[in-house]
Amino acid sequence: MTKVYPRERLSEIIDKLKEEGKTIGFANGCFDLLHVGHIRYLKDAKSNCDILVVALNTDESVRRLKGEGRPRTPLNERLEIMEAIEFVDYLTFFGEDTVEETLRILKPHIQFKGTDYTVDTVPEKKVMEELGGRVMIVGDPKDHSTTEILERIKNEKG
Repeated sequence: MTKVYPRERLSEIIDKLKEEGKTIGFANGCFDLLHVGHIRYLKDAKSNCDILVVALNTDESVRRLKGEGRPRTPLNERLEIMEAIEFVDYLTFFGEDTVEETLRILKPHIQFKGTDYTVDTVPEKKVMEELGGRVMIVGDPKDHSTTEILERIKNEKG
């Protein structure tokens, strides 16, 4: 069974899960080179909801945000990797620079963000308030990143 759905189809699935009383959590990111910081973030998010939905930036979106040469892993492969993570229930993808439109379509109960944010600095905080949801900060301190890993590899090649 696939975990990957376009946002509009996933919205229908989420509506049914809400009718069953499930708490829907939402996380997003590029997840270009998956690392332990990603796993800790997602695992902590899942511990705070019944259903964890993860939205990945499309390749074009990652390139706009991170620059040329990114992503290192194309969207179809990033989705396949994320699909193998047992505590990720559903996946979708978005091409905008922010996740606001995706939140408006899916209407989760909780938006999870990593510890590089505070509840007050999350850009979509007002959108979540409009939707009747809330923001929660999860994961360990932000001391891992794909950018850092790529820099380390580049420097080791010398």
